[in-house]
Amino acid sequence: MKEAMFYKRLNNELVQCQLCPQLCAIKSFERGKCGVRENRQSNLFSLVYGKIAAMAVDPIEKKPLYHFYPNSSAFSISTFGCNMSCLFCQNYELSQAPKPNKPVYGHLLEPEEVVKLAIDKKASIIAYTYSEPTIAYEYYFDIMRIAKRHGLRNVFVTNGFIQPEPLKKLKGLLDAANIDLKSFSDEFYQQICGARLQPVLDAVKSYYELGVWIEVTTLVIPGLNDDFEQLNRISSFIASISTEIPWHITRFYPHYRMLDKPETPAESLLKAYEIGKQNGLKFVYIGNIMLGRNFEDTFCPKCGEVVISRQGFSAQNFLKRGGVCPRCNARVAGRF
Repeated sequence: MKEAMFYKRLNNELVQCQLCPQLCAIKSFERGKCGVRENRQSNLFSLVYGKIAAMAVDPIEKKPLYHFYPNSSAFSISTFGCNMSCLFCQNYELSQAPKPNKPVYGHLLEPEEVVKLAIDKKASIIAYTYSEPTIAYEYYFDIMRIAKRHGLRNVFVTNGFIQPEPLKKLKGLLDAANIDLKSFSDEFYQQICGARLQPVLDAVKSYYELGVWIEVTTLVIPGLNDDFEQLNRISSFIASISTEIPWHITRFYPHYRMLDKPETPAESLLKAYEIGKQNGLKFVYIGNIMLGRNFEDTFCPKCGEVVISRQGFSAQNFLKRGGVCPRCNARVAGRF
């Protein structure tokens, strides 16, 4: 347990957490919506500091990050908790476990020990993933500073629900992020995720402006975010920031509290792919499904050459040093 970095004291022993846009006003000995930040007599504490709920060595392609040091190994870690409550959550055992006011468990590891483990496992990247990294901010912030001193890179797999100040404080520490843009409907965010759309849009822009390499993922759910307007607005928004931001379109499978929806038809994913391309996105990928052609390869946006070929989570990188196409010498966006 460690005192939180972003909060202010209100009247009557209330504190307001200012880490994410939930801006929870928390009574004494109660928690915020994430389930892991608690008011102890007008002091806000992180209950997950030093507590690892899951860890594994993953290929960076699994995050998914396709334009960030292909074939690198990422030491992936997670705590419990999340500041959203998505009805379709793929990792609800981690994200929702502490809610409401349930015990917060984890394997006790100091930040120095996490970095040592990553080095021992020959990982060049630490990925803060599986559940939302924002809610473990203090712990991950300390890990990231130590990781940087050892030459490791840091990546978030995040829902993008974070306030501007803590996000800015990550400049120089965070190297890349895959950000979920779940919908372009505030109603969707409120009813399905217990959050709001605009702060996520603001965060996507801020991550990019901070120099963090970003890729965006949308889980396409039948009847909820798979119509032309939604897909068009999502891809247009991404393109308005940069047409070089990769967009990952992934297939939905019934899970958690959304068992009544069918799997995403291939036609919906192909439609999203075409919409993204029509809106100028240079790199659009389809995941979580096997199709007739490989929609996970990276093509040179100038000449069309396959510059990174992928099978599952393995990648064969044909780019020359600096991310240059071997055929036409055009630069491919990313970190290579």
